[in-house]
Amino acid sequence: MAGDDSEKTEDPTGKKLSNAREQGQVAQSQEIKIWAGLMGCLVMISMLSPMLGRNVVQMMMPYIEHPHTIDMGREALGRTLSDQVLALIVLMMVPLGVMMVFGITAAVSQVGLMFVTKHLSLDLTKLSPAKGLGRMFSVKNLVDFIKSLFKICVIGFVIFLVLKAKVNDYLGLAAVDIFAMLEYLRGQTIRLIIIVLLMVTALAAADWFYQRWAFMQQMKMTKQEVKDEHKQQEGDPIIKGRLRSLRFQRARQRMMAAVPKADVVVTNPTHFAVALKYDMDAMAAPVLVAKGADLVAFRIRELAEANEVPIVENPPLARALFATVELDQEVPPEHYKAVAEVIGYVMKLKGKLAH
Repeated sequence: MAGDDSEKTEDPTGKKLSNAREQGQVAQSQEIKIWAGLMGCLVMISMLSPMLGRNVVQMMMPYIEHPHTIDMGREALGRTLSDQVLALIVLMMVPLGVMMVFGITAAVSQVGLMFVTKHLSLDLTKLSPAKGLGRMFSVKNLVDFIKSLFKICVIGFVIFLVLKAKVNDYLGLAAVDIFAMLEYLRGQTIRLIIIVLLMVTALAAADWFYQRWAFMQQMKMTKQEVKDEHKQQEGDPIIKGRLRSLRFQRARQRMMAAVPKADVVVTNPTHFAVALKYDMDAMAAPVLVAKGADLVAFRIRELAEANEVPIVENPPLARALFATVELDQEVPPEHYKAVAEVIGYVMKLKGKLAH
């Protein structure tokens, strides 16, 4: 079968990769997004946590130091809680914004900016329970689950070892000032994030290369698919030949339709024929409106005779005009003299016939 993975031996074409991108299919690593999230946490805790911690403590200290001043009435308590929750939300907007910036940067750095509208449309096939279960228990999801479980176990074990080494320090925090305790916890959190970040960095780098390799494997094509795509881009040779023949026939018909309106036909006399038209008021020089060799030349002469267009035998001029002048082009200056003699002769001939 053409779609059998064993037959997909060809690298994907640029068109297939472009189509896949339009549908949102790109190579990207979730580990890089996790790495970016950790980096955002590190920046937030290193730079913003002192300010956030002071603000939170200042908000809570009046209630901790003077709990008797708190109005326990339902309305007053509700108003106090809503004010504090709103203040916390405002405080958290900055760190959440930092995290969001790092997350967006991680996504854009991998795949660039993408606007995929396909996923916005309703696809009823996705509501199928059978297909949903198939996706849920697919080999890929199983591998991802095992990988995530392994990652959580390893990172969790490292965090356990780090925390275990400092357990006595944590027990002694109850005896220190709250600001000193927060500063100590901030330093330990930064240290812990850096350790985890180093581990995730190696994992993210490996996963990025793996995801790109897996994506290119998934995008591979069969020889027939490459051939079919090439036909679509270049066009079927048979159809292209027919279109070329049709254009040629139409061009010849237009050319032949111009012969009856020509002023003179210059011949070889049998091998070549060129038809010239000249309007002194509208043209700077005579224009070649038709030309042909052999059978086409014979047809031009027939049309000229049938429409009483003068035919002049001038083999050198006929050959030169046929070889150097294209349809609907003016006669070049090097042929002015010879063409002028022919047109002058035709005008004199027409004048004599008029008398």
